Amino acid sequence: MKIDIFNHFFPKQFFDKYINAGAGGKDIGKRVQNIATIMDLDKRFRILDEFGEYRQVLTLPLPPLEILAGPEKSPQLAREGNDGLAELVRKHPDRFIGFAASLPMNNPKEAEKEMVRVLDQLGASGIQLYSNVAGKPLDAPEFLPFFEEAARRDIPIWMHPARGADFTDYLSEDKSKYEIWWTFGWPYETSVAMSRIVFSGVLDRYPNIKIITHHMGGMVPYFEGRVGYGWDQLGTRTSDADYKSLLNSMNKRPIDYFKHFYADTALFGAGPATKCGLAFFGVDNVVFASDMPFEPAPGLYARETIRCVEDLGLSAADKEKIYQGNAEKLLKLKTVSAVN
Repeated sequence: MKIDIFNHFFPKQFFDKYINAGAGGKDIGKRVQNIATIMDLDKRFRILDEFGEYRQVLTLPLPPLEILAGPEKSPQLAREGNDGLAELVRKHPDRFIGFAASLPMNNPKEAEKEMVRVLDQLGASGIQLYSNVAGKPLDAPEFLPFFEEAARRDIPIWMHPARGADFTDYLSEDKSKYEIWWTFGWPYETSVAMSRIVFSGVLDRYPNIKIITHHMGGMVPYFEGRVGYGWDQLGTRTSDADYKSLLNSMNKRPIDYFKHFYADTALFGAGPATKCGLAFFGVDNVVFASDMPFEPAPGLYARETIRCVEDLGLSAADKEKIYQGNAEKLLKLKTVSAVN
């Protein structure tokens, strides 16, 4: 069986409210006009049938709720979206084995309540956080309770990059051009969020926390040398902050914290990048994901990702971990696979 741990779906009853909530909703409405498998269950199922035993863990697509609506309205949007995903899992357990709940992070008190509700009442597999909360870093004090609760309950956090054209590439311009914000900006966003989590001490405070990074951990694996030897010299390039003391206070090398993260295979079939990520994170921390359905043709990303994994020359045991076993452990599914 293959467990696709990071993909996206809109519950139909939620979509109209979503696209009418704000300007970001109009953008996503335009984008999904020609993506039938983002809302149409029959078409989604026909694609899934191509891959045999194939289950998905659902998440809501971008944009984040905190971008769509203010703090007064985002909690209701979160409840409706999470209720919709939970209903899909209840009705179609043979297709969807879980969902990662979205939270109204621009209203932390209500977000904490929603986190408790989705885990205790809806049976959510975990929570989805974005790499920043409307421009605020994830290590801001008001967001630390979500890491604490995830660690206490031993549930995973799905971390999705969030960066739009308003994140400029140059100070002289007012927007990012040519969708650079997506192609290169998203891997950068993921890497920055991971870095803030590492250097703020989150992983020391909650050493058992499990964070799934989208797109194989962004830029981190490719820049292993800079993350390793480069950050071993933290503070030598900075005169206005005492980073040397921070480095000395850490329990291990910075690079070793980065290897604590989980990473998914949503690289759209890119073989060299997948090999790089596997070498960095290790086979026990890599999970299968397709990023369906934001693809040029229905099913393309899953098809190409499976081809990529099959072409890596891995043992049957290692492929089973990536396709199924690691996800089963993260999600605490009743039947955890074991390959002898």
